[in-house]
Amino acid sequence: MTSSPVADRHLLVVDDDDRIRQLLKEYLSRKGFRVSAASGGAAARGLLDSLDFDLAVFDVMMPGEDGFALTRWLRARKGAAGRTPVLMLTARGEPGDRIEGLKLGADDYLAKPFEPEELLLRIESILRRSDAKPTQTATGPLVLGTCRFDIDRGELTREDEVIRLTEAEIALLRRLARSPHEPVERMELARETVDASGRAVDVQVTRLRRKIETDPKIPRYLQTVRGIGYLLAPD
Repeated sequence: MTSSPVADRHLLVVDDDDRIRQLLKEYLSRKGFRVSAASGGAAARGLLDSLDFDLAVFDVMMPGEDGFALTRWLRARKGAAGRTPVLMLTARGEPGDRIEGLKLGADDYLAKPFEPEELLLRIESILRRSDAKPTQTATGPLVLGTCRFDIDRGELTREDEVIRLTEAEIALLRRLARSPHEPVERMELARETVDASGRAVDVQVTRLRRKIETDPKIPRYLQTVRGIGYLLAPD
């Protein structure tokens, strides 16, 4: 990937609504992206198996294989393909859709109907996060009990086994790792997700605790700082 959030980026748009799918493809193409489109899960899988994408946009409500199932399948893939950022399009008034998508590994969500410009901003934000190179303040991997987090590689391991992370989770851990043992404001962590409420950050923290902590309900390494945000407390 280049330093530009747009240049040479290949997006996949998956939506069963022909009109929306075509409008998104035309709009994003005009903004400088290369865009492939699919009308459903089977077609999307075929494209994801044969091409590399910088980001995928999945509609939640599709006949047959919905956006949730497609995200679950994508996250189960090994290597870089399984870490492809995902932006989910959800129906208005269905907050459960957004939470479910984030739990499955989506990087962000957008409720329908939406302004195309907001979609563009969210896509650019996700791509910037996936490009971000941290200013490392410590040498070597951070030790988190039985886990190790390599800041440069964005890789979390336990006993040499790689633990799958989404791009949003990598970005969150990297930001916290740049200032270990120091609290980072919740809204600062949320800013890059264009998430005014910070709710997406809370979901990502919950998922990360399940991957890092011995007891996620009593976190030792990814701590909440009441009234401020979160901090990372490596050994």
